[in-house]
Amino acid sequence: MKNMSNVDVFAICHELKELLKGARVDKAFQPTKDTVILRFHVSGKGRVDVAFQAGRRIHTTQYPLPNPKIPPNFPMLLRKYIKGGTVEDIRQYNFDRIVEFHIAKEEKFTLVAELFAKGNIILLNEEGKIILPLKRKLWSDRKISSKEEYKYPPTRGINPLELKKDKLKEIFENSDSDIIRTLARSGLGGVYAEEIILRSNIQKDLPAVEVTDERCDSIYNAIYELFKPLRTYKFNPQVISDGKEDVLPLDIELYNNYKKETFETYNEAADEFFSSKVRADIKKEYDGIWGAEVKKFEKRLKIQEETLQKFERTIEESQKKGELLYSNYAAVQNILDIIKNAREKYSWNEIASKLKQAKKDGLEDANIIESLDKLGNLTLKVDKTVILVDSTKEIPESAEVYYEKAKKAKRKIKGVTIAIEKTKKEIEKAKSKKEIEMEKITLPQKRVKKELKWFEKLRWFISSDGIMVIGGRDANTNEIVVKKHMDNSDIYLHSDIHGAPSVVIKSEGKEIPETTIDEAASFAASFSSAWTKGFGSQDVYWVHPDQVSKTPESGEFVAKGAFIIRGSRNYIRAATLLIAVGIVDYEGERLMAGPLESVKKYTDKYIIIKPGYTKKEALAKEILRKIDEERIFSLEDMIRILPSGKCDIVDERSLRRR
Repeated sequence: MKNMSNVDVFAICHELKELLKGARVDKAFQPTKDTVILRFHVSGKGRVDVAFQAGRRIHTTQYPLPNPKIPPNFPMLLRKYIKGGTVEDIRQYNFDRIVEFHIAKEEKFTLVAELFAKGNIILLNEEGKIILPLKRKLWSDRKISSKEEYKYPPTRGINPLELKKDKLKEIFENSDSDIIRTLARSGLGGVYAEEIILRSNIQKDLPAVEVTDERCDSIYNAIYELFKPLRTYKFNPQVISDGKEDVLPLDIELYNNYKKETFETYNEAADEFFSSKVRADIKKEYDGIWGAEVKKFEKRLKIQEETLQKFERTIEESQKKGELLYSNYAAVQNILDIIKNAREKYSWNEIASKLKQAKKDGLEDANIIESLDKLGNLTLKVDKTVILVDSTKEIPESAEVYYEKAKKAKRKIKGVTIAIEKTKKEIEKAKSKKEIEMEKITLPQKRVKKELKWFEKLRWFISSDGIMVIGGRDANTNEIVVKKHMDNSDIYLHSDIHGAPSVVIKSEGKEIPETTIDEAASFAASFSSAWTKGFGSQDVYWVHPDQVSKTPESGEFVAKGAFIIRGSRNYIRAATLLIAVGIVDYEGERLMAGPLESVKKYTDKYIIIKPGYTKKEALAKEILRKIDEERIFSLEDMIRILPSGKCDIVDERSLRRR
């Protein structure tokens, strides 16, 4: 599979910097041994996943990869150190296949992705020392291990944006290979090397040392023209197919006759190209994992079926032995009588010798005797069946031993049969799950980001009176709510606590009922810091828009997202912290989180929550399981609308009893 060239990394790096600068690191995963997924939260955009594959690629991805049940150490360490950190910069080191993510938290960290052969992913502290690498490596001049100082590998590539003619000539003069290999090994890669030779109209197997000044000029001009778009960041991302598979950020003549699919960004193109390729490796790995699961149950089934056969044989053989004792009653009894009489004078060994002699002499009934041991256990062979009999017991008693053995085996057969059926179901379940998991990997569902309505970018709900209520999510959206969406006839609400959203009731020129004001107060209280503090109620005030100002008095300072309230405030005391979450039909099906009475008005599919002890992700999964049977919404959609902090589900019947 293709590895990214220095040029590809340049394009990726520029786009990632434009997208992720200022983003917050959210989570880290490691779906395969050399691939790490970092999830970022980008203001105004939401979730962005970036795939890092050591020695191969780096790009944003819309294709979720399966994650191991037990997270490996490396992503757990990334979460520990950089989760919640802010991306300050993303750089390509020295136009090489090395990308640096500079992340600031309480300390500053650098995540280095090496995309050359035997590359790595390495977390560094602010002193440049290695906290942990994805893979420990040791070379004569570099040691990639914890607590070691990180050293960049020797620079071997050329930067086509800074390349001088004399430097290019020097590269050719010092090469021991042909011209195309010399260019390819300079970090440009085979495809770009071929393109340069094609544009230069020079024989590609020409020894590099034989490049004349004139030819060097042609090659230099071809390099300049080919990579000219990099200077202005005007990429033309494309995936090549139909007999040739490649992904490029630039147009090249080499692929003029091949089918091309263009993309808005090189990250998107790389995602389409690499995500399909890497799944072949993941499929192989997971096929082994799920195959082992199936084999485990198949092995168990084999043992159970062998046990069943053993019990069936035991039943058949034991019943037969009991029946043979009765069908040969006279002969067996005669032998037992002889042994009993002889026992009065002789030892067991002496009796055994006499029986053996009697068999040799052709004594009647003695032909079925096999042996007699020193404990008096008699072995008979009747109709080719070996029967063990205690010579001190009567025939019915010995026969009963065999009949009882058959009965026990019959009782055990029932349990084994049930176990076999259960194992067969487990095999089918494992096979079915394997097929589903393999299909997910082979035919991945692309995570398509939904286009949010303007109000979905904020907190929102529709009151039971049919009135839109909106609120800010953070300082930025608090500003948007007030400056962009608040009109003169609206009502502004704010929870009387530090750390609360600006909430606006959109009147649309109509009178606002008390019920809507009460519901908006509960909404304002629930999405304030009172929720994370575990409060059950909180005071909220409301004012008219002309009382809300961003202009401070002399000596005052107004932080971003905060406002000055002038004049008297109308208080709603002890507004309840309680939110219902449901699927409503409002300009299409949507998730709505608001006061119970408002959500109940529009849907039967809802769950009530209050401040509690359950983490948001676990709670979000539980709510989706209960209200979204058709799986319309993602876990991210649900987490987005929940209040900050932990929550618990409330039984509505307990509210009625209050």
